[in-house]
Amino acid sequence: QLQASGGGLVQAGNSLKLSCTVSRDGGMFSRYATGWFRQAPGLEREFVAAIGRRSGSTYYADAVKGRFTISRDNAKKTAYLQMDSLKPEDTAVYYCAADHVILSADPSRLATDYDYWGQGTQVTVSS
Repeated sequence: QLQASGGGLVQAGNSLKLSCTVSRDGGMFSRYATGWFRQAPGLEREFVAAIGRRSGSTYYADAVKGRFTISRDNAKKTAYLQMDSLKPEDTAVYYCAADHVILSADPSRLATDYDYWGQGTQVTVSS
């Protein structure tokens, strides 16, 4: 039900915008917090950013704070990850995930809290 897209090959310093679109959700997208995680070869999956149901709460990993921006459009059932000033160490497969939470809940940084996952999109940053 989650489809991540927007990955690609870019040079360091450039930008990419990832999208996470939900299909066949029966109008449930707005009831989920959304998170982005990434996994580089040989490494564990790590938290990147998360956003609450109403966009009021956002969290970022220290490694991307100030460079990445997470957002969502509930009407379009889509979450976004704007990635600026990309670095080679940002190279990874990026996954979006959805966590069913109450309206006031802060989004989780833990992958185990997320109920649904997209298939991942590759981001490669060359130096």
